[in-house]
Amino acid sequence: MDGGTVHGGREHAVPQGGREHAVWTRARIEPCAPPLDLLTARFDRHRYAPHYHEEFTVGVCVGGSEIIDYRGGRLDVGPGTIVVLAPGEVHTGGPGRQGGYAYRAMYPAPHLLAEGTVTAPHFRDPVLNDPELAAALRTAHTELSISPEPLEAESRLPWLLTTLARRHGGARLLCDTVPGADRIARAVRDRLADELLAPPSLAELAAPLGLSRYQLLRAFRTSTGMPPYAWLAQHRVTRARALLEAGLRPAETASLVGFADQAHLTRWFRRVLGVTPAAYRNSVQDGGRRTA
Repeated sequence: MDGGTVHGGREHAVPQGGREHAVWTRARIEPCAPPLDLLTARFDRHRYAPHYHEEFTVGVCVGGSEIIDYRGGRLDVGPGTIVVLAPGEVHTGGPGRQGGYAYRAMYPAPHLLAEGTVTAPHFRDPVLNDPELAAALRTAHTELSISPEPLEAESRLPWLLTTLARRHGGARLLCDTVPGADRIARAVRDRLADELLAPPSLAELAAPLGLSRYQLLRAFRTSTGMPPYAWLAQHRVTRARALLEAGLRPAETASLVGFADQAHLTRWFRRVLGVTPAAYRNSVQDGGRRTA
C-alpha cells in the first residue's frame, strides 16, 4: 500500500484509467524535521514493482481490495482495515479480486510510533482490524491534507500513531499517569491564549514543563478531555463571537483570532456553535435569538 515510492525515493504514479489518481500532500508535525507525507490514491489496474520505504507505511483501505506481497506471504486488504509495513521491508501492491482499490496512506518516521512505548514497536500482523482507529486515521488524514495548522497536525497524528503502536505494536508501554495534569493543562492553556496568533509547537509547550510530547498530550487530555489544538480552536471561537457581535465580518475575524482563513473559522464555529459565523453575526445584529 503505497504511492510509487521506489527504494526510499518518491515518484508520482502515472494514472492508467479515468478514475485512477494519486495525490500527495504533506503535514508539518515537527518544526525542525521533514514533513510527513500523506497519500490519497485510487487504482483500477496499477501494480507496484517490488520496493521498500525508509519509513513506516501506515495505510487505511477505503474501497475495493488490494493484494500486497510482504515478508514472503500475501496480504489481502479490504475496506476499513489498517496496514502497517515496516521500514526496509520489500513489498508490492496491486488490485485484489474486486478489481480496484482506494486507500489513504502516511509515511511516518519510526520515532513517531514510539513516543508512548519503552521499546520499539513491532507489528507481527501487518493487517489490523481496528474500526475505531481506522476511522480516526482516515479522518485525520483527510482533514490534515487541507492546509493543516502545525499544532493540529502535531497534536493529532503522533497521538494516533502512538495509539496504533500501543494497541498493536507488541511493545512495552510507558506509564500513562502524569502527575499534576490539571496544573500542566492550566499552564498550556495560559500560553496558548497568550500566543493566540502564533501558537507554540507541542515540543515548545512540553520542554519548560520537563515533559515529552506524549506526556503533555496525555496530561492535557486527562484534565480537559481534548487535545491542545481543539482547546485553542474553541478559545478562538469564543474570541470570534465577540468580534462578530461588534460587527466585524467573518473574513476579518478569522485573521484576528488566529485562524488560517475564513474556511477554518467556519469549520470550527459550526463544530462548537452549530451555525456559521455569518449566520451568527446576522442573528445577533438582527436582535434574534442565538443558536447554540
